[in-house]
Amino acid sequence: LLKRLPFQRLVREIIKDSNNNLRVQATALNALQEAAEAFLVNVFKAINLSAIYAKRVTI
Repeated sequence: LLKRLPFQRLVREIIKDSNNNLRVQATALNALQEAAEAFLVNVFKAINLSAIYAKRVTI
């Protein structure tokens, strides 16, 4: 769902802005991306159900 490089840049920028001297492994970035995508899928599923219940075509 999300493109890999923009997501990685976002995560690295957030970590940099937190004033911590942290490094992130590639596997951790992949896990964060998978979790973020799963979260967004669930949010959009709930939004879609709400739209269907309200007899709307779009969310």
